[in-house]
Amino acid sequence: MTFETISVETDARGVATLTLNTPDKHNALSARMIEELTAAAATLGTDATIRAVVLTGAGKSFCAGGDLGWMREQFHADRQTRMIEARKLAMMLKALNELPKPLIGRVQGQAFGGGVGMMSVCDTVIAVETAKFGLTEVRLGLIPATISPYVLARMGEGKARRVFMSARIFGAAEARDLDLVASVVPEAELDAAIDAEIKPYLAAAPAAVAAAKALARSLGPDISESVIDATIERLADTWETPEAQDGIAAFFEKRKPEWAQS
Repeated sequence: MTFETISVETDARGVATLTLNTPDKHNALSARMIEELTAAAATLGTDATIRAVVLTGAGKSFCAGGDLGWMREQFHADRQTRMIEARKLAMMLKALNELPKPLIGRVQGQAFGGGVGMMSVCDTVIAVETAKFGLTEVRLGLIPATISPYVLARMGEGKARRVFMSARIFGAAEARDLDLVASVVPEAELDAAIDAEIKPYLAAAPAAVAAAKALARSLGPDISESVIDATIERLADTWETPEAQDGIAAFFEKRKPEWAQS
């Protein structure tokens, strides 16, 4: 598979490494990356030779949220266009969440906004101890709507509410406490920890692994089409508020929004 914004490499064991590969942009989610991730998920999901997938990022960041160019386009778009783009992101997250392979997050750096959403669709996540995280949408007057079903499924409502609407940045230890991350390791030990996580799957029956994952998902929180539609509607509503219009304009103009006190 050849892509512009991601890369996919598969080793002799059948372990595929899916890498967000725009390090100069901190692997922020663009329309092109969303499209390519959706396509990669479809291909990996139907490839019988793939036993597990590792999701990671190139460079210093795992995923810094939304790409600035993409955000600027959404700022100037109409409601219908924003909803169409939000649905593309939602369908990409859904495809990764339902991937019939173990999906292991290898978080080597910071993850904000949509990056936290990407972590939340993984079956387990291992992060370096220096990583930083944050659901930063409310700093723009927006809400973490499209990623919310996956973040809430991962953390649970009580833990999610500690970080879901404050936009504060938190470290790897707290991410582990919030159940966003399963293990925190020094950078030098990250690859060994990932290999240890992969190893049991190579001794398990692939179809049974897929069926067990589907069973767990069916018994977990509801992430149906109606739930996804509702989050997209809420996001579209929020884009149209005076707070969001001022917050996003302020971000691009490098000033504080009128409602910010610090």
